[in-house]
Amino acid sequence: VDNETLFFENEITTYEDAKDVITRKHLLEVQFCCQYPKRGNVTLGFTVHRDNKTIVEKGFGMFTYNFEFFPNNLYDTMVNPSSYPLQYEVGDKIYMQIEASSSVNNTELFVESCSASPYDNPSYQPTYSIIENGCTVDPTVVIFPKSHNKEFRFSIDAFKFIGLHDQVYISCSVLQCEIGNPNTRSSKGCVAPNHQNHRRRRAIETGVHFISQGPLRLRSTPESESRVTGLNLNMAFIAGCLLAAVGMICGVVMIHKFKKVAVQYQPLPTTE
Repeated sequence: VDNETLFFENEITTYEDAKDVITRKHLLEVQFCCQYPKRGNVTLGFTVHRDNKTIVEKGFGMFTYNFEFFPNNLYDTMVNPSSYPLQYEVGDKIYMQIEASSSVNNTELFVESCSASPYDNPSYQPTYSIIENGCTVDPTVVIFPKSHNKEFRFSIDAFKFIGLHDQVYISCSVLQCEIGNPNTRSSKGCVAPNHQNHRRRRAIETGVHFISQGPLRLRSTPESESRVTGLNLNMAFIAGCLLAAVGMICGVVMIHKFKKVAVQYQPLPTTE
């Protein structure tokens, strides 16, 4: 190591049999060295806030899906798109809203599934299910009252994927259905996977569309870190007390032994 560079040196030696102790053949020895600068520039790329998704479908015309995050459950002002990626601490409440806008009035929004992934790719593994088949899967999901039929509001407690993943994307499958029609997917609500075999009749519902938003950056809470620090201090204090107690016991034993050794009895002469 010098002031500017890190050096790594090694040597490659070839041999025919790892069990051999000696050899009478010429071996190939290759010495090599790698060096890396101690200072450099690094960059980090990420996908920014996703724009609204506009779709044109027969029978429903043009409609748009909007997926946004909100700071609280009042849902009055969405999080500014320029602040992405959003920062959350593990355990924080994440408030989300999916909204559809369409010129067709007698339709309602249905969210069929939602999941989380470290990358903006629903096929990437691992993924974590939040809603499946219209049913809430994550126990922290809270669904809030909607102001109209083309809106879906919900929240979830922030979490972090185990491993070297510090970001999360939320992805949902959505569709629009005709209001009041008992044959639509929306009218069935939460169903088991084997009960989803229904045919689309006329233009009573749209196809399933995929929307996503993120990224969210997750970090540990200072409270949890301070709790761990306090725990470590307590453990150190307890360990110190135990060591002191052991030291005192050992000291008492040594003093007792010393006293026993210091007092010695010798036999008197027979003449006395």
